[in-house]
Amino acid sequence: MGVGDVAKRIVVGRKLRSAQLGERLLSKRIALPVFANDPLSSVAYAPDEIFLILAFAGVSAYAFSWKIALVIAFVMFVVVLSYRQNVQAYRSGGGDYEVARTNLGSTAGLTVASALLTDYALTVAVSISAASQYAATTVDAFAGQQVWIAVGAVLLLTAVNLRGVRESQTAFAVPTYLFIVGLLAMVVWGFAREFLGGGLPDAPSADLQIVAQDSTADEVGGAAMVFLLLRAFASGSATLTGVQALGNGVPAFQQPKGRNAATTLSILGAIAVTLAVSVVVLANLTDVRVSEEPQDRLLNADGSPVGEDFHQDPVLGQLAETIFDNFMPGFVFIALITMLVLLLAANTAFNGFPVLASILAGDGYAPRALASRGDRLAYSNGVLLLAGAAIVLIVAFRAEVTSLIQLYIVGVFVAFTVSQAGMVRHWTRLLRTTKAAAARRTMQGSRAINAFGLTVTAVVLVVVLVTKFAQGAWISIAAMLVLFTLMRSIKIHYDRVAAELAIADEDKVMPTRVHAMVLVAKLHKPTLRALAFAKASRPNALEGIYVSVDPAETAQLLQEWETRNTGVPLKVLHSPYREIIKPIVEYASEIRRANPRGVVAVYIPEYVVGRWWEQLLHNQTALRLKGRLLFTPGVMVTSVPYQLRSSQRAREREERGDLRVQPGDLRGGRVPDEGPDA
Repeated sequence: MGVGDVAKRIVVGRKLRSAQLGERLLSKRIALPVFANDPLSSVAYAPDEIFLILAFAGVSAYAFSWKIALVIAFVMFVVVLSYRQNVQAYRSGGGDYEVARTNLGSTAGLTVASALLTDYALTVAVSISAASQYAATTVDAFAGQQVWIAVGAVLLLTAVNLRGVRESQTAFAVPTYLFIVGLLAMVVWGFAREFLGGGLPDAPSADLQIVAQDSTADEVGGAAMVFLLLRAFASGSATLTGVQALGNGVPAFQQPKGRNAATTLSILGAIAVTLAVSVVVLANLTDVRVSEEPQDRLLNADGSPVGEDFHQDPVLGQLAETIFDNFMPGFVFIALITMLVLLLAANTAFNGFPVLASILAGDGYAPRALASRGDRLAYSNGVLLLAGAAIVLIVAFRAEVTSLIQLYIVGVFVAFTVSQAGMVRHWTRLLRTTKAAAARRTMQGSRAINAFGLTVTAVVLVVVLVTKFAQGAWISIAAMLVLFTLMRSIKIHYDRVAAELAIADEDKVMPTRVHAMVLVAKLHKPTLRALAFAKASRPNALEGIYVSVDPAETAQLLQEWETRNTGVPLKVLHSPYREIIKPIVEYASEIRRANPRGVVAVYIPEYVVGRWWEQLLHNQTALRLKGRLLFTPGVMVTSVPYQLRSSQRAREREERGDLRVQPGDLRGGRVPDEGPDA
């Protein structure tokens, strides 16, 4: 086993058989934290976005925050109700893509796929960037290192997900449950103190004043305020991200897959809405103050600016400090578990992206390598592709959540809207062929739910596009267009190749003549083996080919060839400019032109070596020659290997590595019990 294999086993773990795939399925208990990470983590930054946008109109606009939160909760309710129909009707893992492609055609399917792929990459970038920013404000040593912290976190998540479904998901279940329990406890204790204990204390920022933006302050009752409220709603809708990933994750559930996925979706939606609305309400009760430009727009009680040294804590952090003002461990716990869940929220995308990419590859819209499972039965290539895209976004936007969040949400609501249109078409088509009254009533109810979901998500999509386009959403739209065009081009390429490779009548005709050539550099064992192999194939003509660049060496080879009496004529190609490859390619092409229905078979002796540095010392001319001959019509290239001693030692090392018993192999049944007489 080589160094690379050892490193891979350390990172990924031992290989799993395809038959073990069923063992990797998730129960609802594990699936909930797996697919809840993204929506739940948005509780840590979605309320902030609402307050940050409203702050442009001054602190008086905060009165709209809880109303906006209720509207978002309503949209979440509609989306969850609609997606319960989706996950039970389509369980292959295609999610919104499958719904759109099946019911609305390939163009709609690719539109949804491009939106989801873009949003999955943004999910990883936003969640991990938020975690790195949170870490930088918590630990002074991390300040200024957010980009590298985020990149390291992506690499860590990649390694965990390459180990397969069960390992990565079990590792993430405990922190997610702790986050849910911790935040619910904070919310319950906060409301108990407010309504039963005499009231909550003010937040640390309650005494600060917010300087309203001039244009917004002057037009509080006009169009500017309406636009501001719509912007706050669009930014707060980040709470809905992650719902679509469950549609791609249905195959990971245990049976019955559709019902388990629908139940998990309902629980996820209820928890996310409860926490998000509660955080907004508690932030109003404690008079939390935040601003996009705190140094310029936040003032102390005496009217002086807070100054450059002022650090603005996130809304959730201020709430934890306020509610647990007499219980410091509670505040520390909320801060740490929030940072951890923000980091793990990206795992939702690591579950959805590879599955969707594998389905696209199966349909011919993505490279086929994305459809292959790795050693641990995970779609490893999809995991690596997602990690690469997320790292590019993190580095390009310097791990700044405020910049990345503007690209967010668009893809989610594009997928929501097109998917719901597809589900309406799905139920309409089924109703045409269903006669049973009970079944028809059920389908009509489902269609009404999806039609209502279509209306709501379409309205939200328009709001998001209008309010976020200039702030950066155009980048997401451009990325979707690029992905759409790329996937369509890949499909065209695969279809063209399939048509070109289809068997026609003329392909049944045997070649009229086979002219074999054995390339000769020296007369040694590899050359003799290649000559013997070429003779065994019984070509119509066989000759050795030698390119002469030195008259003395050519004369010596001719003498050895005659002495050895190989029985094969030697053709000498003179090369006055000392080129090796060009004369051979031209000679092979000339023979082919002389007999267009014939085949030229070129046999190339090659050394098989056991060390990587030996490969640099051998076979370089052969590799370049093969590269040229592969583009020559009617020429077949055959490598004739000759194993050097180092290759034998490498094979023995490989065998010893495969047979070496590892700790736990006997207990795990991976070593046969040969008995006492073995």
